[in-house]
Amino acid sequence: MTQAEFDRQLAAVGNPSLTWLGHSAFILRLGGRLILTDPFLGETAGPLGFGPKRYVRAPMTGAGLPKADVLLVSHNHYDHLDAPTIEAYPHKEHTQVIVPLGLGAFFTKRGYRKVQEQDWWDVWTSGDLRIETLPAIHHSGRGIGDHRKTLWASFGITTAEGKVWFSGDTANGEIFEEIGRRAGPFDLALVAIGAYTPRSLMKSVHVTPEEAIDVVRRLGASSTIGMHWGAIALTPENPFDAPTRFKRAAEAQGFCAGNAVTLRIGESRNLNSATLGLIDGEHRA
Repeated sequence: MTQAEFDRQLAAVGNPSLTWLGHSAFILRLGGRLILTDPFLGETAGPLGFGPKRYVRAPMTGAGLPKADVLLVSHNHYDHLDAPTIEAYPHKEHTQVIVPLGLGAFFTKRGYRKVQEQDWWDVWTSGDLRIETLPAIHHSGRGIGDHRKTLWASFGITTAEGKVWFSGDTANGEIFEEIGRRAGPFDLALVAIGAYTPRSLMKSVHVTPEEAIDVVRRLGASSTIGMHWGAIALTPENPFDAPTRFKRAAEAQGFCAGNAVTLRIGESRNLNSATLGLIDGEHRA
């Protein structure tokens, strides 16, 4: 798919809608606003071209990203905070950046003018758009000596059309009952489902697909889309097992399987304006 073809696809979807760019990167259209999440569009998840390599090409480049009202970045790991994408993005002066504590300078040094750092439970508002920075169970760091020096987070996104939870990266834990109670319930949860083996190492930072459904249920979300899989191999499990396990887990846990889905990279879907559930039928150029 060329950039021009993808641009035509994006122009064809309405509001509310979403487009999955792969991994944890989404274009969300909610309440007449455009919101970008964790736009990792580079070829490698590491510094200077080193690190795990993408095996499915991103549908667009950082320079081709549409002008966003808000850019959310959950933490500073290379597969979520991608310097080449952040540097290439052409609308730095216009987009409101919201990041966890300690990440603001990464953006201001690269020419972004509107940058807001937030602690867990902090809220930013603009009209009827409300962004709440929420806890996650993870960590941060991009090299030797900066482990846990900046915060990591999930986000609650609220408009008049409903509420979306974006997980960033997280392990399982009791915090999700509190998030559901204080910030939920949510209409739609965008939840990480990949990079979960070996469990001896990953259980403290990433959920399994089965745990992802459990998290979504405890948040009180009505529907969910699995992300953080299918673009880059960070851990040794078969990267295409996650969607199957996610669907089976929904059925096993009594969460309607039709409300727990995964998308193809580059796929756009309209959302139900009343429930923010997925409308049947995809948009692909």
